[in-house]
Amino acid sequence: MTAVVANAASPLIGGALEIVTARLDVGLEAVCKAAALLTRAEIERACHFAVESDRRRFIVARARLRQHLGVRLGIAPDEVELEYGPHGKPALAARHGDSGLRFSVSHSDDLAAFAFTTGLDIGVDVEKIRTVREADSLVEQFFSPRERALYRALEPQYRQRAFFNCWTRKEALVKALGEGLRLPLDSFDVTLAPGEPAELLRIDERAGAECGWVIREFSPSPDVVGAVAIQSREPLPAAMRATAVADSRALH
Repeated sequence: MTAVVANAASPLIGGALEIVTARLDVGLEAVCKAAALLTRAEIERACHFAVESDRRRFIVARARLRQHLGVRLGIAPDEVELEYGPHGKPALAARHGDSGLRFSVSHSDDLAAFAFTTGLDIGVDVEKIRTVREADSLVEQFFSPRERALYRALEPQYRQRAFFNCWTRKEALVKALGEGLRLPLDSFDVTLAPGEPAELLRIDERAGAECGWVIREFSPSPDVVGAVAIQSREPLPAAMRATAVADSRALH
């Protein structure tokens, strides 16, 4: 994968946000090295995956996450202590709290995206663009009235990407807000038309600019759509995009 920016933070909020992507399909030797970085609980969780490729991808993704967190915390990957929410969402344990480091993880097929920032809640989501036969019914079920109208107004050839634009932007915001808020997907609006900048338009009765959150897009490859949602303490240009760095380091 070609990096959009090499060894640099995203310019989204003046360098405070980093997005790193990594391929998860690696050789058996690399998977074994990755497994050595995981805790017993993580290995047990990996064993719950019925499909071998899913099991390997989970192991590699968790190892990559530990490597990146270790670098940012100044400790070894196996010294990183993680806690998991009721639905498996990872977070740094309380003993790392002074760092202020926040992160979010997403993966689609063999691609993982890791987003890091300091002191700001964050959520990331990536999806490989593919045929979803039930896309129209999912739009009716989960998109807001405004988003449904925008989707229907598009020419058919643009709807596939619009679907994934909307889905990743919604998932990124929900992940950033946290599971406890239980934010219904139809309670907020995002842009979705291909070529239109990613933007949060509304949450409930509040305009997007008043909500304290921004959503930006990134595209690690032509067939992948990504979105990041982050707390905003100052206005940002609507057209500004996030950028991702491809991680090409070997597992160690």
